[in-house]
Amino acid sequence: MDKKTISKKFIDLLEIVEKLRGPDGCPWDQEQTHETLLPYFLEEAYEVMESIDGKDWDTLEEELGDILLHVVMQAQISKENERFNIYDSLNNVNKKLIRRHPHVFGDKKAEASFHAKQNWEAAKHKEKGRSSRLDGVPSTLPALLQSQRLQEKASFVGFDWENIDDVWNKMHEEIDELRKARESENIDHVREEIGDVLFTIINVSRFLGVSGEDALRRANRKFIHRFQAIEEELKLRGKTIDDSSLEEMNEIWDTIKKDDLISLSNSQ
Repeated sequence: MDKKTISKKFIDLLEIVEKLRGPDGCPWDQEQTHETLLPYFLEEAYEVMESIDGKDWDTLEEELGDILLHVVMQAQISKENERFNIYDSLNNVNKKLIRRHPHVFGDKKAEASFHAKQNWEAAKHKEKGRSSRLDGVPSTLPALLQSQRLQEKASFVGFDWENIDDVWNKMHEEIDELRKARESENIDHVREEIGDVLFTIINVSRFLGVSGEDALRRANRKFIHRFQAIEEELKLRGKTIDDSSLEEMNEIWDTIKKDDLISLSNSQ
């Protein structure tokens, strides 16, 4: 598809949103503010994640359009309040991409993605005039994702473990400390040590090139799938979870787990 056609569709979206917000537009759209749209924007972002996780590309196509709608809507609200408009946002991101990729648009080198990310973080730190390299990680991020971003930022300036073996050892050390905290029956101490264990597990996942947030989300989906499969199997037996023993549920769980592993092996 040529750029002219794409530009036309984007302009169509701008005009549709402007009309929805205008005097003869939609009452609901007219009432929206930056703040009232936030929950919907977050929901759309999670729907994008769900589409990618499920490799549902048709749905992803639709969800990305919904995200784009929110971007245009937020820009339209800012335009009406004479703050900035969509042109300003586009101009800003274009300049930022060029500025933060000196290894592409300048004379710097980046032989690997890690070095490219280093260039990005260094440029970002300089532009923002931040006092700490950890500044800029939103406090509203999910805790696991926030943890990984903090660790990445520290790593870019050389504050990191030398190898994954050191991280493995640290994880076992933290688990031992958690066991000792449990024996103390001090809930504040237990909470602190659980946090340290989780933080270290994120370090392990980072060294292995895995997103801890993504890994846990997949584990949650797997648990839901297997638990609901237990419910279905019990229903076939004329029973429910409430009148089944733990032993029976574990037996079904093990069967489901075995079937899942066989399916995974066959798909590889």
